[in-house]
Amino acid sequence: MRGHKWRTAVTLWAAATLVTALGTTSAAPAAATSDSHPAGPAARASVLPVLLGCLSDPEVRPSEFILACGDGNSRLAALHWSSWDANDAVATGYNAVNDCKPFCAAGKFHSYPVIVVLEHPHTWKQNPRVLQFTQMNLVFPGDRPEGYDRVVNIPLWN
Repeated sequence: MRGHKWRTAVTLWAAATLVTALGTTSAAPAAATSDSHPAGPAARASVLPVLLGCLSDPEVRPSEFILACGDGNSRLAALHWSSWDANDAVATGYNAVNDCKPFCAAGKFHSYPVIVVLEHPHTWKQNPRVLQFTQMNLVFPGDRPEGYDRVVNIPLWN
Protein backbone atom coordinates (compact mmCIF):
# COMPACT_ATOMS: atom_id res chain seq x y z
CA MET A 1 0.00 0.00 0.00
CA ARG A 2 2.83 2.36 0.84
CA GLY A 3 4.33 1.99 -2.66
CA HIS A 4 0.94 2.89 -4.13
CA LYS A 5 0.85 6.20 -2.22
CA TRP A 6 4.34 7.10 -3.41
CA ARG A 7 3.38 6.24 -6.99
CA THR A 8 0.35 8.51 -6.56
CA ALA A 9 2.58 11.29 -5.20
CA VAL A 10 5.04 10.86 -8.08
CA THR A 11 2.16 10.89 -10.58
CA LEU A 12 0.81 14.08 -9.01
CA TRP A 13 4.32 15.54 -9.11
CA ALA A 14 4.65 14.67 -12.81
CA ALA A 15 1.24 16.20 -13.58
CA ALA A 16 2.09 19.34 -11.63
CA THR A 17 5.42 19.57 -13.45
CA LEU A 18 3.61 19.38 -16.78
CA VAL A 19 1.13 22.07 -15.70
CA THR A 20 4.03 24.24 -14.49
CA ALA A 21 5.83 23.76 -17.79
CA LEU A 22 2.70 24.85 -19.64
CA GLY A 23 2.58 27.99 -17.50
CA THR A 24 -0.86 27.50 -16.01
CA THR A 25 0.10 27.09 -12.36
CA SER A 26 -0.64 30.13 -10.21
CA ALA A 27 1.99 31.37 -7.77
CA ALA A 28 -0.66 32.40 -5.25
CA PRO A 29 -2.72 29.94 -3.24
CA ALA A 30 -6.31 29.48 -4.28
CA ALA A 31 -8.95 30.37 -1.75
CA ALA A 32 -9.09 27.48 0.67
CA THR A 33 -12.38 25.85 1.41
CA SER A 34 -12.83 24.54 4.89
CA ASP A 35 -12.85 20.77 4.54
CA SER A 36 -10.99 20.34 7.81
CA HIS A 37 -12.61 18.07 10.32
CA PRO A 38 -11.59 18.14 13.98
CA ALA A 39 -11.02 14.66 15.31
CA GLY A 40 -14.03 14.42 17.60
CA PRO A 41 -15.53 11.27 19.14
CA ALA A 42 -16.46 9.80 15.76
CA ALA A 43 -12.89 10.12 14.48
CA ARG A 44 -11.50 8.61 17.68
CA ALA A 45 -13.69 5.57 17.19
CA SER A 46 -12.38 5.09 13.66
CA VAL A 47 -9.01 3.78 12.57
CA LEU A 48 -8.04 6.96 10.72
CA PRO A 49 -4.89 8.62 12.07
CA VAL A 50 -4.93 12.33 12.83
CA LEU A 51 -2.54 15.17 12.05
CA LEU A 52 -1.59 17.15 15.16
CA GLY A 53 -1.38 20.92 14.85
CA CYS A 54 0.81 23.30 16.84
CA LEU A 55 -1.48 23.19 19.87
CA SER A 56 -1.90 19.39 19.68
CA ASP A 57 -5.25 19.89 17.99
CA PRO A 58 -6.01 16.62 16.14
CA GLU A 59 -7.41 17.03 12.63
CA VAL A 60 -8.38 14.85 9.69
CA ARG A 61 -8.02 16.38 6.21
CA PRO A 62 -7.17 19.94 7.31
CA SER A 63 -7.29 22.62 4.62
CA GLU A 64 -4.38 24.47 6.28
CA PHE A 65 -1.48 23.46 8.52
CA ILE A 66 1.22 25.55 10.21
CA LEU A 67 4.71 24.08 9.82
CA ALA A 68 6.61 26.79 11.75
CA CYS A 69 4.73 26.86 15.05
CA GLY A 70 7.07 29.37 16.70
CA ASP A 71 6.64 32.19 14.20
CA GLY A 72 4.21 31.03 11.50
CA ASN A 73 6.74 31.69 8.73
CA SER A 74 5.92 28.45 6.90
CA ARG A 75 2.46 26.98 6.43
CA LEU A 76 0.53 24.69 4.13
CA ALA A 77 -2.57 26.17 2.51
CA ALA A 78 -5.37 25.18 0.11
CA LEU A 79 -4.84 21.49 0.91
CA HIS A 80 -7.00 19.09 -1.11
CA TRP A 81 -6.71 15.50 0.11
CA SER A 82 -6.91 12.77 -2.54
CA SER A 83 -6.61 10.05 0.10
CA TRP A 84 -6.54 9.63 3.88
CA ASP A 85 -6.49 6.10 5.25
CA ALA A 86 -5.10 4.02 8.12
CA ASN A 87 -1.55 4.04 6.67
CA ASP A 88 -0.99 7.36 4.92
CA ALA A 89 -2.55 10.44 3.37
CA VAL A 90 -1.84 12.48 0.22
CA ALA A 91 -2.77 16.09 -0.58
CA THR A 92 -1.89 18.86 -2.99
CA GLY A 93 -1.73 22.50 -2.00
CA TYR A 94 0.74 25.32 -1.42
CA ASN A 95 3.59 25.92 0.99
CA ALA A 96 3.55 29.63 1.90
CA VAL A 97 7.02 30.58 3.17
CA ASN A 98 8.31 33.92 4.45
CA ASP A 99 11.57 34.84 2.70
CA CYS A 100 12.65 36.79 5.83
CA LYS A 101 14.41 39.41 3.68
CA PRO A 102 15.89 41.59 5.04
CA PHE A 103 14.46 40.05 8.24
CA CYS A 104 11.34 38.01 8.98
CA ALA A 105 9.12 40.87 10.19
CA ALA A 106 9.76 42.71 6.90
CA GLY A 107 9.78 39.60 4.71
CA LYS A 108 7.28 38.57 2.06
CA PHE A 109 5.41 35.30 1.79
CA HIS A 110 5.85 33.26 -1.38
CA SER A 111 3.65 30.27 -2.29
CA TYR A 112 4.98 27.09 -3.86
CA PRO A 113 2.89 24.18 -5.19
CA VAL A 114 3.47 21.13 -3.00
CA ILE A 115 2.40 17.52 -2.63
CA VAL A 116 2.02 16.45 1.00
CA VAL A 117 2.41 12.81 2.04
CA LEU A 118 1.70 11.79 5.66
CA GLU A 119 3.03 8.46 6.93
CA HIS A 120 3.99 6.31 9.90
CA PRO A 121 0.92 6.38 12.14
CA HIS A 122 1.70 5.69 15.79
CA THR A 123 -0.24 5.88 19.03
CA TRP A 124 -0.74 9.46 20.22
CA LYS A 125 0.84 9.88 23.66
CA GLN A 126 -2.00 12.13 24.90
CA ASN A 127 -4.69 9.65 23.88
CA PRO A 128 -3.60 6.03 23.33
CA ARG A 129 -6.91 5.28 21.52
CA VAL A 130 -5.91 7.67 18.71
CA LEU A 131 -3.29 7.17 16.01
CA GLN A 132 -1.35 10.13 14.69
CA PHE A 133 0.84 10.54 11.62
CA THR A 134 4.48 10.98 12.66
CA GLN A 135 6.12 11.73 9.29
CA MET A 136 5.34 14.40 6.68
CA ASN A 137 6.99 14.48 3.27
CA LEU A 138 6.76 17.59 1.11
CA VAL A 139 7.37 17.15 -2.63
CA PHE A 140 7.92 20.36 -4.62
CA PRO A 141 7.06 19.67 -8.29
CA GLY A 142 8.26 23.08 -9.53
CA ASP A 143 9.77 26.07 -7.80
CA ARG A 144 10.58 25.65 -4.15
CA PRO A 145 11.69 27.85 -1.26
CA GLU A 146 15.34 28.88 -1.19
CA GLY A 147 17.43 26.21 0.52
CA TYR A 148 14.75 23.50 0.28
CA ASP A 149 15.35 20.14 -1.39
CA ARG A 150 12.87 18.82 -3.98
CA VAL A 151 11.65 16.37 -1.29
CA VAL A 152 11.63 17.44 2.36
CA ASN A 153 11.06 14.89 5.15
CA ILE A 154 9.64 16.34 8.36
CA PRO A 155 9.25 14.30 11.55
CA LEU A 156 6.03 15.37 13.26
CA TRP A 157 5.65 16.06 16.97
CA ASN A 158 3.80 13.83 19.40
